[in-house]
Amino acid sequence: MTKYIKIIVLFLTLSACGQNVMEMKTPENSTEKFAEFIAKKKFVEENYYPGIANEKMRPIFTDKINSVASDFKSVAESENPTEKKYQEKIKIGLSRFADVYMELDTEDRERVCTYFEELMDIVGLESSNGQLNKFMYGFDPNELIKEK
Repeated sequence: MTKYIKIIVLFLTLSACGQNVMEMKTPENSTEKFAEFIAKKKFVEENYYPGIANEKMRPIFTDKINSVASDFKSVAESENPTEKKYQEKIKIGLSRFADVYMELDTEDRERVCTYFEELMDIVGLESSNGQLNKFMYGFDPNELIKEK
């Protein structure tokens, strides 16, 4: 009996470890949602966001975030979209902001993260695995919790 329990525990552990490589089901309306996302005007005043601090940077930031949307769309339309592929696109997308990072004030960085979260919602991705926290704060606060 314990042999079977060990096998079940091993199977569950292996399945949990492989979660990020498992195929994700792309929502049926994702193509329309990506098109809406790319079409909307970005970095404008809305809700609690005051709008972009440096107006000259709006087209640059918009192009960068729209590139992320295109990357996500290509994964969503691929034969086997996986969490790992989306995580890689988040990493690439955030790296696109490296050359303008000093131009982003706190509100603009928060807005960038919000746009990433919107894209993640379109495809049903639940976590950036700390990448957005590292972009926003320079570290992942969840890592501090794990260390304690």
